Amino acid sequence: MFRELAPRFGVLPTITEEAVSEANVELASGNRCVSVGHKTQVTDSALLALSQAGVEYISTRSIGYNHIDVKYAESVGIAVGNVAYSPDSVADYTLMLMLMAVRHAKTIIRRAETHDYRLNEVRGKELRDLTVGVIGTGRIGTAVMDRLRGFGCRILAYDNRPGTAAHYVPLDELLQQSDVVTLHTPLTADTHHLLDRRRIERMRHGAFIVNTGRGSLLDTGALIAALESGRLGGAALDVIEGEEGIFYADYRNRTIESKPLLRLQQLPNVIVSPHTAYYTDHALRDTVENSIVNCLKFESGKQHG
Repeated sequence: MFRELAPRFGVLPTITEEAVSEANVELASGNRCVSVGHKTQVTDSALLALSQAGVEYISTRSIGYNHIDVKYAESVGIAVGNVAYSPDSVADYTLMLMLMAVRHAKTIIRRAETHDYRLNEVRGKELRDLTVGVIGTGRIGTAVMDRLRGFGCRILAYDNRPGTAAHYVPLDELLQQSDVVTLHTPLTADTHHLLDRRRIERMRHGAFIVNTGRGSLLDTGALIAALESGRLGGAALDVIEGEEGIFYADYRNRTIESKPLLRLQQLPNVIVSPHTAYYTDHALRDTVENSIVNCLKFESGKQHG
C-alpha cells in the first residue's frame, strides 16, 4: 500500500518488511522521518540509533503509543506522532464480537463443524434486552455507541474525560449494571489492569467482556479465574496480554509458551482473534496515507522553520 500511495504524495519511500531495530537503522540514514508499525516494541537502543542516523520524527501506524517510550524518544531528539484512521473497522468488529459472545457462536460453530446440529443447552441473549457498558468514549468508543443505539439496548459510558452525548456513570456503577462491558480506552500507566480482580468481581454474574483495545487493560489471570468459576458468562478478545511475538506469526508447528492464551482458547465461552479488528482495506489505506501526511507535515515545518 505504501508503494501504491506514496507516489501520489511525491514520496519515494525506503521500505523494509522487518520491524525497526538497531540492525536495520541504516535504511533510515539521510531521512528525517520514518513510519513504523505497532506490532513490535521499539527499543530505546533502536531509538538512540535512529537519532544517530539523523531521524527526527517517527510516525507510528497506530493510535496507541504503548510500543514506544515517547519521553525517551524526545530526550534523544525524536518527535513521535500517531495516526487517525476510520474508527468503523474496530467498531464493526466490536459489535460482531459482542453478538458472537451473547449468542454463544464459538460453541455453535464448533458443534456444527462436527455435524452436531442440536440446539445449545444455553439460549442466547438479544442486545435490546441488555445493558452495555462502554469504557472509553473516544472515536472508536463513540462509533460503537452509535451502532449499539440501533439495537435498542441500554448504554452506559465511562471516561475520565467525558466528551460525547452519552449516559456517563462512575466506573464501578457501570460494571455493576452492565451485561456486556467493552473496552476502548488507551493503555497507559493509569489504565493498566483497569479491569483487575476487584473490579471483575464487581461485575454482574454472567456478564461478558469484549476487548478490542489493548490486552493489558485486563488482568488476564483474574479474567481466567472469573470465567472458570462461572462468574462471567464469557469473553471476546481481539487483544491479549503477551500477544507480542505470537500474534501475526504462524504457530501451527511451533510451541506457544503463553499458558494464559492457551487456557483462554480452551474455554468454550471465550473467542480469541489475533489483533485483527483494525484490519480492513479502508482503515489500512487511512493509516498509510495519514502516516505519509504526518511525515510531510513535519518536513514542511522543518523546511519553513
